[in-house]
Amino acid sequence: MLFAPRPLFTRALGRACHQNARPLTRHVRYATTNSAARKVVRCAKFTGYFALSSAFGLFALGTGIFIHDAFTYSDQHAERVPRAPLALMELGGPKGLPVVRVQVDDEDDEENKKLAEKPRLVIVGGGWGAMGVLEKLSPGDYHVTIVSAETYTTFTPLLPSAAVGTVQVRSLIEPIRKIIARLRGHFVQGKAIDVVFSEQLLEVEATNSDGGRDHFYVPYDKLIIAVGSTSSTHGVPGLEHCFQLKTISDAQAIRRRIMDNFEAASLPTTTPEERRRLLSFVVCGGGPTGVETAAEIYDFCQEDIMNYYPKICREEVSIHVIQSREHILNTYSAAISKYVEDKFGRDGVDLITSARVGAVNPNYVIYTTRDSEGNTVQHTIPTNFILWSTGIAMNPFTERVSSLLPNQVHKKAIEVDAQLRVKGAPLGTVYAVGDCATIETSIVSHFMELVEDADRDKNGKIDYEEWEIMVARIKQRIPMAEDHVAKARELFELYDKDADNNLSLNEVAQLLEEIGKKITSLPATAQVAAQQGKYIGKKLHKIARRYNLDQGSVQPLDESISRPFRYFHLGSLAYIGTAAVFDMGSFSFMGGLAAMYAWRSVYWNEQVSSRTRALLMIDWIIRGLWGRDLSRL
Repeated sequence: MLFAPRPLFTRALGRACHQNARPLTRHVRYATTNSAARKVVRCAKFTGYFALSSAFGLFALGTGIFIHDAFTYSDQHAERVPRAPLALMELGGPKGLPVVRVQVDDEDDEENKKLAEKPRLVIVGGGWGAMGVLEKLSPGDYHVTIVSAETYTTFTPLLPSAAVGTVQVRSLIEPIRKIIARLRGHFVQGKAIDVVFSEQLLEVEATNSDGGRDHFYVPYDKLIIAVGSTSSTHGVPGLEHCFQLKTISDAQAIRRRIMDNFEAASLPTTTPEERRRLLSFVVCGGGPTGVETAAEIYDFCQEDIMNYYPKICREEVSIHVIQSREHILNTYSAAISKYVEDKFGRDGVDLITSARVGAVNPNYVIYTTRDSEGNTVQHTIPTNFILWSTGIAMNPFTERVSSLLPNQVHKKAIEVDAQLRVKGAPLGTVYAVGDCATIETSIVSHFMELVEDADRDKNGKIDYEEWEIMVARIKQRIPMAEDHVAKARELFELYDKDADNNLSLNEVAQLLEEIGKKITSLPATAQVAAQQGKYIGKKLHKIARRYNLDQGSVQPLDESISRPFRYFHLGSLAYIGTAAVFDMGSFSFMGGLAAMYAWRSVYWNEQVSSRTRALLMIDWIIRGLWGRDLSRL
């Protein structure tokens, strides 16, 4: 036998162990089951607590909202309101127009009466620059008046999103009257058309109840011009057939045209040629506005046209971006430009670089390029939508101000000094900020003053010690030249042709002219306008608090209050369709959804009020859940 039977005691021991193991196994199984059950019970209990607390929180929030809403309905009466003598009783100025010496609500209460004795601060415009000024002023500083054609301020960076319905236009605007209420300021809806510097009068044109035009003067002690700019035409004929994207009205008009094009393209009677023309979108300009508009139109087609319109409408869509430079977003880093170009290439967006628009027709755009041999080649794109977004130019009021002052030779903006004072205007009374202004970059225009100040021995030459004095004065007058004169010794030796440790006046003039050519103007962006506005607001607040001025008081020099304006670049960003790019100067950041959410976060944080932040967040949620609104209003 291969296996001998186990001894009796061995078999008995095995049966005993087996019998003892069965209760232990049952105990382990019971303990495991009991532990799992306890975990389930605990999880269910906490889930119930969370659900109940959430329900209670929502109930409490809803109850609080209803209670707050109930208290907003109040029965207020305005009785025995003091009536100030009508300002329009007084006529004055070179045109004999009514002069608004007193606003309608200047005697509403004691606080307004006190403010009526303060210096008059008049701000023309309601954009980024104007809002920056208001942000830094304190109640009681000035008798503030805003003159603007629109009753609201607009968050312009998101206008491309509003043009296709990603966000609603109401989410981008905030009433100016609500903003200036903190300062007990006054608002005049009208357009500034002229200014009398000698009498400190601003001429305003307003629309009356009959639809006619009323003209009157608004007096000022300090005037801030923040009227923005218009798009440059570059002498291209037919631009009346183009859209611009600078205002809420522009965004609404673009949205209507886009919806009309898709509806017409969906008709069964539309020919294939006409459908292709209707669904051809041309953007002239490869800057941030043009790129973001093209990206928003692409997103609109991918996310909404694909789902709710005939598929042929999506197939026939063509988006063209015409750029005069070699790359789009040419003010950004080269890496960002290439990233955006590659993405647009994958998305099927037609990028046409190194091209110039020759003419615009209601049904097509003509542009030219150069072939490999340098010959000019003309091209045509049939289209029913053209956005013009290339460069800036003066608006009529800016042109008028520039024409009234000496030494205003800049063709695109009002020239201001380092304190943002308008050159040629009475010192310390008129400022300009934002797109309508440009800081002077010419050092040669200060040649005689610099030489007179630096030439201590009056020998008609500038030695190195005197050159160092001149460099310090240049930094004070034109801070943007600081980087270009940092290597003072190298510049001095470079232009000291005869190596006699002296610069002749001709050599100094040549040196200053070369430095001026290297200085670039600040870009016409919302960031620049906001920083300039805040700079002016801080300065005027210091003047008001330190000197406690009344109307007609002698104003202190700006140099005694603040240092020259310096721009700090916080970075540039752009949306490129389910992705975004950030150019922070020293480094760049680009990517997909993560970058897009970062882009949204930045713009959400920059909103003027909590109301617009809430509306903007709701718009993004609605787009994600139900898509864009396809209604044509």
